[in-house]
Amino acid sequence: MFKVVADLIRYNIEFTIGVILLTIVIVFALLSFFSPYSPEMIYVVIPDQPPSAQYWFGTNSRGQDLFWNLSFAFRNTLFFGLTVAVLSRIISITVGLLAGYLGGWVDRGLMFFNDIFVAIPIFPILILFYFVLRSDLDTFRLALIMACLGWPFDARLIRSVAIGLRSREFTRHAVFAGMSPSRIMFQEHLPYVMPIVFSTAMANMIWSIGFEVTLGVLGFTNINIPTVGTTIYWANNHSAMVVGTWWWIIIPVTLIVMTFLGLFLLAISMNEYIDPRSRLRRMGG
Repeated sequence: MFKVVADLIRYNIEFTIGVILLTIVIVFALLSFFSPYSPEMIYVVIPDQPPSAQYWFGTNSRGQDLFWNLSFAFRNTLFFGLTVAVLSRIISITVGLLAGYLGGWVDRGLMFFNDIFVAIPIFPILILFYFVLRSDLDTFRLALIMACLGWPFDARLIRSVAIGLRSREFTRHAVFAGMSPSRIMFQEHLPYVMPIVFSTAMANMIWSIGFEVTLGVLGFTNINIPTVGTTIYWANNHSAMVVGTWWWIIIPVTLIVMTFLGLFLLAISMNEYIDPRSRLRRMGG
């Protein structure tokens, strides 16, 4: 794994740029642990102050220092995206490997449920959950719901790789050696699909964070929890662009674009590394 990262940093400028952008955002989010203010506190500083040496990102109309408020927002948003990516990877790996290796009725049954989840309209379902749960729809609950909806496309991709691995010589040797199907899948086949898992995890984080921001901006999440979406929601609620507090919208939008761009560059870099011809061409082979 470390060799893969070293090769990507050495030969792939897109991967390096993606790592730099995400590192900036992650470090900024981790600064929230040193915040002098609680994220729920309002009117602790002078409202509507532009960016300055005292308030680096300015203050908003709710009397919050936007630098510290956004650090909490990005911590929650990144945690949300990471939770969705990890949980949905667990489901997609399990379903994909089982369907690809076992085949037969197991494959048909799992792919039947997979296709059902593919056909589910996600955005209306999320809005429905909001109206059912209301203020109980916190970041973690929303992440669990989206993890249960965000695995089917990647499960099919992993299944296609597992079908090819099933007929490989090392798989036959493992069967003849008496290895159980579970050990073959998770010890022999899983390392081959891990590059795909990491690549799809980046894309899944973009997808899930995008949904979270959209729901937050529309007010379909708990607006009292600071996230990127709820930050922009409060900015729109106070007509930030109209009254001239442009930094309340421009700064979080700039940071979230950096996040999306960093994740996108990591995803396409991993996709390129998976393809042997692209990898050799990049390395000068």
